[in-house]
Amino acid sequence: MKVASFNARRFGIKKCKNEDVMSVITKIVLRYDIVVILEVFDSKEKAAKLLTDKLNSCTKGCPYKYVLSRPLGRGDYKEQYLFVYRDDVVTVKDIYQYEDAQEGDEDAFAREPFVVRFQSKTTALKDFVIIPVHTTPKDSVKEIDELYDVYLAVKEKWKTQRVMILGDFNAEGSYVSKKKMKTIRLRQDPNFHWLICDEQDTTATRTDCSYDRIVVHNKMLEGIVPNSARPFNFQEEYDLTEEETLDVSDHYPIEVELKMQGKK
Repeated sequence: MKVASFNARRFGIKKCKNEDVMSVITKIVLRYDIVVILEVFDSKEKAAKLLTDKLNSCTKGCPYKYVLSRPLGRGDYKEQYLFVYRDDVVTVKDIYQYEDAQEGDEDAFAREPFVVRFQSKTTALKDFVIIPVHTTPKDSVKEIDELYDVYLAVKEKWKTQRVMILGDFNAEGSYVSKKKMKTIRLRQDPNFHWLICDEQDTTATRTDCSYDRIVVHNKMLEGIVPNSARPFNFQEEYDLTEEETLDVSDHYPIEVELKMQGKK
């Protein structure tokens, strides 16, 4: 089973009306059983419905469904988290909008994680949690560090450590230095494993930065196929020009595979 995160760069109804772009996004999403789409602008849920309708028109049995967060952000600029998943493979067991209201540390996130707990029908791990994030570049060190508190809240709420944290961390370049990275609790705690390493380029631009990451707890790592985490270079895969690629996104999706039931 494949899980992914994809910053689809201002994904909304306008983007859905571009047939060439939508064709590529559809092909990308069809690769996955669960994908979290970031940087979504879809308060009326029109883009989410159009995407899932298109996915289901390509797939026998219409298995694709979605859950969409409310618009999140400070001031007028707000984004949403969109989970698209195959309900013949997984079901949504619960959702949790992180409140970001710790005393003395309120509003740490510009876009608070929208957490989803899945029940799987086919994988070795039957129950796991996905925490997505899209940090604000100037605050990325603080927000990545605060993800540790989100993990603790999920652990307390659902009594599980089978947690995957993924998304656009803005975790490199001028935003997060190597020195600052060492101060981040998710990096300090040996129970957490960063499956997309610092050297992997997750951007579709000419920069070489590992902005997008997948981090899992030990208990989740048990169910991960070793060395399966990677960026998916859709430009190369679909033979796109630079312009065609950037019309889709300036990020590559990042993906990881979960072990199937009965396999070690």
